[in-house]
Amino acid sequence: MTKNSLTLLPLLLVLAACGQQAGGPGAHGGGAPAVSVAPATQREIQEFEEFTARLEAPDTVDVRARVAGTVEAVRFKEGQLVKKGEPLFTIDARVYRAEVARAEAQIAALKTQAELAKADLARSEKLVSVNAVSQQEIDQLRSALRSAEANQKGAEAALVQARLNVEYANVVAPVSGRTSRANVTPGNLVGVGDPVLTTLVSSDKVYAYFDASESAYLRYMRAAKPASVSVALGLSDEQGHPHTGKLDFIDNRLNPATASIRARAVFDNKAGQFTPGLYARLKIGGGGSYTGVVVPERAITTDQTRKIVLVVGANNIVQPRPVKPGALIDGMRVVDGVKAGEQVIVDGLLRAMPGAPVTPQVLKVDDKGMPIPAAPAAPAAPAASK
Repeated sequence: MTKNSLTLLPLLLVLAACGQQAGGPGAHGGGAPAVSVAPATQREIQEFEEFTARLEAPDTVDVRARVAGTVEAVRFKEGQLVKKGEPLFTIDARVYRAEVARAEAQIAALKTQAELAKADLARSEKLVSVNAVSQQEIDQLRSALRSAEANQKGAEAALVQARLNVEYANVVAPVSGRTSRANVTPGNLVGVGDPVLTTLVSSDKVYAYFDASESAYLRYMRAAKPASVSVALGLSDEQGHPHTGKLDFIDNRLNPATASIRARAVFDNKAGQFTPGLYARLKIGGGGSYTGVVVPERAITTDQTRKIVLVVGANNIVQPRPVKPGALIDGMRVVDGVKAGEQVIVDGLLRAMPGAPVTPQVLKVDDKGMPIPAAPAAPAAPAASK
């Protein structure tokens, strides 16, 4: 071997090693790329729509004073649950009780006048037969009696009003619900209707108002009576829609500006978990059911203007299938264009080329057809040291 050959030998060994690394197991040219596949699943499809809503209380009442006066006491704790008829505020009622006493005295005086007028008329009517009094005097006495009786009735009405004012001085809850903050404190002078003393909202039920599109209205609201349409609700910090209620109101006309119609669902709130004003997500059923094929949403890709699904066919060759997507249910998309049982690529879409072979790894699916991720491969055992 020459001296030049000895010099080139180490360089050739290095190049050979690099060539082995370039063509090693990690190279794409070593075999078909691996992908994860799952079978398309046929299942019963129940159509539904999702909406956003705001929660409102069935009863929202601004509590106002019906008589003027000085607030003597606030008789509730702010944020307290109260029942209908429970006292909230007390207004100084001394002037109204004095008005009751004055009205009662006036009624007594007018009652006496009416009795006197009645007696005068009775005596005069006995003298008419002997021509001791004229017919004109009789008419005047009858008019005096009617006037006295009318004045007595007016005084009795004033007494009723005075007693109502005494009753109104004790401000009570008009509905059962939760109170807001007290806007006035003892010692403040309030007028009739101003200011708002507190706000009371009912809490045993809650309404969820939402706007439904024209197509949703035609598809669902006509399919069943509103009272039979179930509604599921989820709050912003909840997964899914764990609360169930009923649709109980649909407006009587469509809004032509937005092509939507206002609807309302009602939910039980005896546990106090809903607060008026909260944002909510609604899921409404009631449409027809049918049998359809579903695939995972992530298995659908786009080929220019088409939606396609990559199917592993005979000899593990990738076949692109144009599909028409339908409803999205629990992460599974209803599609038209794939048959139940066909192996659909769900992971490794970028490694799969239409018409090229792949190495499929079939994943198990749950009861909804969603693929269950494969367990990670166990790490290789370390080589034993010599």
